[in-house]
Amino acid sequence: MPGPWSRLFSRRARSAVQGVDIRHALTETLYASPASLAIGALSGIIIGVTVAAITRDPVLVGCAILICAIGLLRVISSIFYRRLQVAGQLAGTNSWQIAYELGAWGYAAMLGALALLALLRLDNALLQLPPVVLAVGYAGGISGRNAGQINIAFGQILLALIPTAVGLMMTGGIGYHGLGVVLMFMALGLAEISRTTHRIVVEALEGKLEKTQLAEKFERMARFDSLTGVENRMSMQTRLRDMFDNNRKTHDAFAVLWIDLDRFKEVNDSLGHMVGDALLCSVVEKLNDALFRRGHVARFGGDEFVIICPDADRTTAHEIATDIVEYFQHSVEVGSHNLTVTASIGIAIAPQDGRDVDELMQHADLALYEAKQRGRNQAVGFTWSMKERFHRLHEIETGLRHAIENDQLVLHYQPIFELKTGRIAICEALLRWNHPTLGMVTPTEFIPVAESTGLIEAMTEWVLHTACRAAMAWPDDVRIAINISPASMKSGELPGNVISALMASGLPARRLELEVTESVFIEDEGFTSQMLRDLRRIGLRLVLDDFGTGYSSLSYLRSYRFDGIKVDRSFMDGITSRKEDQAIVRAVGHLAEALSMETVAEGIETEEQLLYARGAGLDNVQGYLMCRPQSEAIITDMVVRNVTIGDAMAANERRQIGKRAGAA
Repeated sequence: MPGPWSRLFSRRARSAVQGVDIRHALTETLYASPASLAIGALSGIIIGVTVAAITRDPVLVGCAILICAIGLLRVISSIFYRRLQVAGQLAGTNSWQIAYELGAWGYAAMLGALALLALLRLDNALLQLPPVVLAVGYAGGISGRNAGQINIAFGQILLALIPTAVGLMMTGGIGYHGLGVVLMFMALGLAEISRTTHRIVVEALEGKLEKTQLAEKFERMARFDSLTGVENRMSMQTRLRDMFDNNRKTHDAFAVLWIDLDRFKEVNDSLGHMVGDALLCSVVEKLNDALFRRGHVARFGGDEFVIICPDADRTTAHEIATDIVEYFQHSVEVGSHNLTVTASIGIAIAPQDGRDVDELMQHADLALYEAKQRGRNQAVGFTWSMKERFHRLHEIETGLRHAIENDQLVLHYQPIFELKTGRIAICEALLRWNHPTLGMVTPTEFIPVAESTGLIEAMTEWVLHTACRAAMAWPDDVRIAINISPASMKSGELPGNVISALMASGLPARRLELEVTESVFIEDEGFTSQMLRDLRRIGLRLVLDDFGTGYSSLSYLRSYRFDGIKVDRSFMDGITSRKEDQAIVRAVGHLAEALSMETVAEGIETEEQLLYARGAGLDNVQGYLMCRPQSEAIITDMVVRNVTIGDAMAANERRQIGKRAGAA
């Protein structure tokens, strides 16, 4: 924070700059009217030459010659000054002021001298009168014309009137003496007029200068970011529009790099906004260093920056982006903090990647999103496949809002068989979406969209009610399993939706299983734990899904009470060839038995996998070998008929044979 001394020096610096600007403006007023200088010079030349020609007095002739020379030089210098000013080549304002000052004083002195000499050396009143009138009239005009530079005006008034007044008082009778005294007082009056006019002119110039400076300040605020000093969003868009207009004529490529700092919010939240602001300023310095005059930096907003690189094709743009990413590998010193900051960059090239500003920026943003999705700290160039995915995601997001009310969602059920008895013990509800134009959309596509848009709660509620109602048609010992999104665990509405579905369907809580993955515990601050305990108090069952693929599964088994665990299909895929997978599956079976938990092996697709799951002591199996997900009607028929593993495998084999025969 600046101290009082720095503020004082700052004010003095501004005053000094303002004084220089005003002096420059006042100097311009001296040369503002070459015509008035020409008229004054012409008047002096005519009267001086006339008096000298009539009298042929050598002193007056010499005086007239000097008046002509000085007058002509002043007019020529004024014209030359104006030409340089118009051409923008004007320099050395002080020297021009000195030149004008010397010329003005010299010309006024010669007029005063002409009047004095005419009064002293001539006896003819008709020849004395013109120089006196010229001196008096010149002094009166000068008091207004040169009031911008008061020292020049004072000097000219005194040099023109005092010699004239002295000459009048030394010549003739009382009338001449009285006129001389009047001129003395007139000099004082004109000096006061010049002083007053000077004050008015300076105040007007100061006001004009302040308005100009204020306008420049607001213009800068409108065009530049107040924190970092680089161009802001509006200025950046203006620059891009100008480049597009020029591109239509030259067809030169240029690049847009959209940069987003990775995890900048964590810095703001943990260290405060003051450190965050200082970090942004340091980031701008890093960007300028990395660019090395190859582009223009603009702050788009928050922790996002846009770099415009003229004359940059795709190869050059990627080279610049790579340099920036490498520059960010080094930590940043912000006060007492040593911060490591990385950046993700999206690249778009005009005109190939965008026909106008909006399209180019949208495509750079899509490339930035792709860089974030790939793990951050990298640069990704735009491709048109990104645009296709964007349109598909947009259709999915738009369609999801109407999917429930338009009956586009459907539940399929996959049976889970008990190995000891061979019967169906559980049916897992799997959500499907039949989009009117896209067709069947997989959950891996629409579930993340539902989570990011806040629609997951309504979908979860619909799944709970639909699945519980379907399970009521099954035998009392067959359970229904439903996958729960981590986003639903955070909202707090899940317990209410579960109770509502159980009450509406009449399904006992013990027949409902909720499957959760380890990701729900990653940011657990106690809320998730309490929710799981509340759900278990209701009487329903909790199952840990995708066991072994997360971060610390064993600690979760110790901290939370689960009724079952599902061995991830990735372990079952290599069960016949990898000893590591075999050891893990056996260990999970023993662990679950010791903890009194049921086990389910997912992804059973071969008889070898089925045999190994049985030998490892697992309780239940699920997979395409026995049965694919089926509609509610088919799965209800299978449960009611008490279809076993053998029956399901035989029926599945018959379907495969029928498909092969049909294909042949």
